[in-house]
Amino acid sequence: MINDENQELLKHFQLIASIRNQINSVFVGQDKVVKEVLVAFLSAGHVLIEGVPGLGKTLLVRALANCFSGEFSRVQFTPDLMPSDITGHVMFDNELNQFRIRKGPVFTNLLLADEINRAPAKSQSALLEVMQEQQVTLEGKPLEVPQPFMVLATQNPIEQEGTYPLPEAQLDRFLVKIKIDYPDSDQEVEMVKKVTYGQLGDKIDVSSIKPNSTPETISQLQSFATTIEVDDAVTEYAVSIIRKTRNWPGIAIGSGPRGGIALIRCARAQALLHGRDFVIPDDIKDVATPVLRHRISLSPELELEGLNEDQVINALLAKVEAPRQ
Repeated sequence: MINDENQELLKHFQLIASIRNQINSVFVGQDKVVKEVLVAFLSAGHVLIEGVPGLGKTLLVRALANCFSGEFSRVQFTPDLMPSDITGHVMFDNELNQFRIRKGPVFTNLLLADEINRAPAKSQSALLEVMQEQQVTLEGKPLEVPQPFMVLATQNPIEQEGTYPLPEAQLDRFLVKIKIDYPDSDQEVEMVKKVTYGQLGDKIDVSSIKPNSTPETISQLQSFATTIEVDDAVTEYAVSIIRKTRNWPGIAIGSGPRGGIALIRCARAQALLHGRDFVIPDDIKDVATPVLRHRISLSPELELEGLNEDQVINALLAKVEAPRQ
């Protein structure tokens, strides 16, 4: 006999599986990326996406928004972008003869901050408050953004000219950093066929994605994810990984305590994605790379050797003993 708790778990698992399948139907060849974005989404966290142009980052956000009838906004970050272009501003209405607040694109469910490192730090910092507090302060008045709220920021790893590195404070507010790579040959063929058949331009149609939930349902889903059981031994394992980054050879700056919190949040979401109501050590391992790759800084010696953050994290994980399941 299935009890109420198991019924609720099954209901949430089926919903998130349906969302994942719908996104994969239009966002071809990037199942791992979709999974990592959904892990962050279930964890009510923000995502930094790194990848070359043309891999469908905007498509991914539009598809996710369609799944739950969510609002979607896109801001193209440029060197002349002002903070008020993101958050909004107070303006004088001549017809009403009074000041009124004009809300910016940040007042949405999913905000795509495209090429975020193209704007100077002053404009990047416009997102700091809303990413942390889920609100924007205009003229001393705090205004809450719709729920659920998620920032998905993109940056190009190739073109460095004319870019501004993200401040450490802002990097730490991203729950995960995801890398999008090229799809394999068969998947790329399928993508080309989808884009070029029966439609103008190169924009993939997402109208086939039918909403199967609402923003309120997603907020309930996120709340349920926080109740997934985590054994003390698994929590200690996550903290051990974080502490190991602070004295690992070749890591100049390790992760702070927020990294451990992010590991547990993402591991809970990962367990829910697999239909479990408890976290296992493998969940911690699976989410460790996207959670930590932007929270550590490598020494110049390792960079000269051609090693990257992912390789160092994998080596570290191999040396930290996991609890027995």
